[in-house]
Amino acid sequence: MALPILTREQLRQVDQLAIHKYGIPGVVLMENAGRGIVEVMLADGVCGPVAIACGKGNNAGDGFVMARQLAVQGVPCEVLLFCPPSELQGDAAVNFNSLRLLELPWRDLSQVTQAADIASHLHAADWLVDALLGTGGRGNPSGPLAAAIRALNQAAGRRLAVDIPSGLDCDTGLLGEPTFQADITCTMVAAKPGFLNPAAANYVGEIRIIDIGVPARIIAEAAQPRS
Repeated sequence: MALPILTREQLRQVDQLAIHKYGIPGVVLMENAGRGIVEVMLADGVCGPVAIACGKGNNAGDGFVMARQLAVQGVPCEVLLFCPPSELQGDAAVNFNSLRLLELPWRDLSQVTQAADIASHLHAADWLVDALLGTGGRGNPSGPLAAAIRALNQAAGRRLAVDIPSGLDCDTGLLGEPTFQADITCTMVAAKPGFLNPAAANYVGEIRIIDIGVPARIIAEAAQPRS
């Protein structure tokens, strides 16, 4: 069976409809996303340690939820934050605040711009999670985000992308420099058109669709052509 596919704009519509028209809080969708990815990891035998590299958007928020859910399962995990904590907003900030209050391990690497300086935080990780850039990312990652992607790609652990490998264009599948090279991509709601680009195959890896609790009627409404 072919995977369902939604574009960047259609995915935005899914979120907007779910939150603003049908009253499903964004923080609930984020919780379902993070927990769904952890369920995939548990099924694949994760025992840790896990390193979760986070940026500052909702993709990072999914990563913060993952850290909390892994802690519930007794899996050791550390969040590596590649943006100043003060820049986190909305649901991502809510989940980061929870992570801090629970005193779960995290490290501010927002000023680090060299992959070599990140490597020491990754060498013991059994799983490496990319929660840096989501479907809105375009072009070449830069600064700490680029350094993080290079360090993750050079590390020895199993690599998992949250929603989409950072550096990969959601709609076109064009590869930024650098692009995260995933063994598994846990993508929300539906696959992305860019996954079909042959150039993306070695970066997406195995695709797992994560159900975040959005009813089919919302997905169908979002997929309708916009006038």
